[in-house]
Amino acid sequence: MRTKDPAAVDRRRWIALAIVMTASFMDLVDVTIVNVAIPSIQEDTGASFSAIQWVTGGYALAFAIGLITGGRLGDIYGRKRLFLIGIGGFTIASALCGLATGAEMLVATRVLQGGTAALMVPQVLSIIHATFPAEERGKVFGLFGAIVGLGAVSGPLIGALLTEWDLFGLGWRPIFLINLPVGVAGLLLGRRFIGESRAEQALRLDLLGTVLASVGLLMLLYPLTHGREAGWPLWGHLSMAGSLPVFALFVAYERVKTRRDGSPLVELSLFRVKSFAAGIGVQLTFGVVTGIFFLVWTLYMQIGLGWSPLKAGTTGIPFSIAVSTAAGLSVQKLVPRFGRKVLQSGALVMAAGVVTYIWEAERYGTAITAWQMVLPLVVMGLGMGLIVAPITDAVLAEVPREHAGSASGLINTVNQLGLALGLGLVSVAFFGAMDEAPAPDAVGTAFSGAFVHALWWVVGVLTVVFLLMFALPKRTGGAAASGAGAAAGAAAGSESASGAASGEPTADVEQTPVLI
Repeated sequence: MRTKDPAAVDRRRWIALAIVMTASFMDLVDVTIVNVAIPSIQEDTGASFSAIQWVTGGYALAFAIGLITGGRLGDIYGRKRLFLIGIGGFTIASALCGLATGAEMLVATRVLQGGTAALMVPQVLSIIHATFPAEERGKVFGLFGAIVGLGAVSGPLIGALLTEWDLFGLGWRPIFLINLPVGVAGLLLGRRFIGESRAEQALRLDLLGTVLASVGLLMLLYPLTHGREAGWPLWGHLSMAGSLPVFALFVAYERVKTRRDGSPLVELSLFRVKSFAAGIGVQLTFGVVTGIFFLVWTLYMQIGLGWSPLKAGTTGIPFSIAVSTAAGLSVQKLVPRFGRKVLQSGALVMAAGVVTYIWEAERYGTAITAWQMVLPLVVMGLGMGLIVAPITDAVLAEVPREHAGSASGLINTVNQLGLALGLGLVSVAFFGAMDEAPAPDAVGTAFSGAFVHALWWVVGVLTVVFLLMFALPKRTGGAAASGAGAAAGAAAGSESASGAASGEPTADVEQTPVLI
């Protein structure tokens, strides 16, 4: 019997690594690339502001709902198979986004894109785990983290350049169409070079749990997003109130599902761990912060101040660099010495940056320059970097190792849900602070005032984040101090990109074949 050439096997696995990393990069860029093009999309399609919220929020919601189920499908039917289905679907959805004939079609295809990303992304770290031995994973996760960090920084710039260049007269559409050659190459190469793997004891799907969670979230977020434009009708209030019993039914069913076959969508016993329950609250509220800030920031710069997409995109570079720098410093130097205080300091530093931004926006008004924004953006970025890299390890510190994979997946899901909730709250925090249709000569002033109003919301939510952190362990095991953890922190700093680096910690990899 002929044995396989070790060099050929080694070459194939590194090619497989490049393929899954490229897919993660594509997903991350596609999330961050959209924000800077939103005003162009609105101008071209005539989309309402609520539709614009759904262009970003619909992706985040579909991605969040599908994450855990996508991971379970990979366990059962094979991670390679689900990865290929996911990347193929993501490529098709990207094409449909780029060919959208109106706002309604764009929202629908963005939801489809988020759903297919939820099939693709959970398989990435599982494929890495199955492909590389334990002694090599530190180096591999370092490479993975570098790619994630690169995607976080380059996404807004790529989006700004593609929108500004107006390639072939297509306007904003190339931000989605650029995924086509990358996706097709990943699909063809993935079929050849990625090895198949499954979990030894795969859990069953919880389809009813997924349906209940989806219905409850839609009942809450849809009226929250559309309520202002509809004049806050009675049905909206009834829908939001009705989401509570739906969530209660979901919890009751998850308990039944646990007793029946031990494979619920959400492992409720995790919430008995005080630090985990508080950490989930931190992830949810921090997701709200990112959801509110990055959308209103884009609208403020491009519509309120009249800046070009390129100017708006380059303005965020100091922020991304600050997040990446502080993320690496926090996990390597600060958290091992000071523990939980680093994360709490991050919340306070970020809040200080937001307050500085408020002061500058009020002082300079519509005459504010990109250079004047550097100071508050750097302070905000440093604060965010102190939080996003080590937070997952802090949340998982007291979780039993046999539940680490489930807990990690839930953390990333909740972060995405917080993002979707924050995007929904933009209708209240931002649009609710200005007139329905400000006069053309008053748009700048109206958007600047609404931006300041929304930033006070951000300060309030960061205060909640700070208080919840008191329930986190004072010290953690340092599992997040990997390249993936640090760079995932940089990703989280670019709107919703933290979802792309799902499963940052490496401590649980040895115990669980699936990270989501």
